[in-house]
Amino acid sequence: MISDKELLEKVEANEGLTVDEIKRYQQLVKPQKQVYGKYGTLKRKYLEDRGIDWTIANLPEYLHGVDRQAEDMYNIIYAKLSLNPLYKRTGEFMEDYRRLTAMQHAIEEEILHELIYTEKSSGFIVKEYKRQ
Repeated sequence: MISDKELLEKVEANEGLTVDEIKRYQQLVKPQKQVYGKYGTLKRKYLEDRGIDWTIANLPEYLHGVDRQAEDMYNIIYAKLSLNPLYKRTGEFMEDYRRLTAMQHAIEEEILHELIYTEKSSGFIVKEYKRQ
């Protein structure tokens, strides 16, 4: 077992850590409270439910990236679906509201399917360890 000082030096040198060392490091260094958007929070919860431990350095950056990707994806899909006759405005309030809501649900489902409930790393180098 290495000392706390050696563990901190190992982290600074970007050397690989074992699961136990990561947990000790988390206890030694109180991480900053991270605030994520809707999709970053959903992704974090999904990863926790799957029992995946992530290295401390990558998780906040990864979850903020998920939020950015979801926002970009929403804007792109919204622009495409707005051209579809199923979602065009009619001038009647209730019909337009129904169509807008249907479009938002379709976009939400696509984002959840492509970004949240998947284990793709989206370009980030991910080290994961299954809990025992």
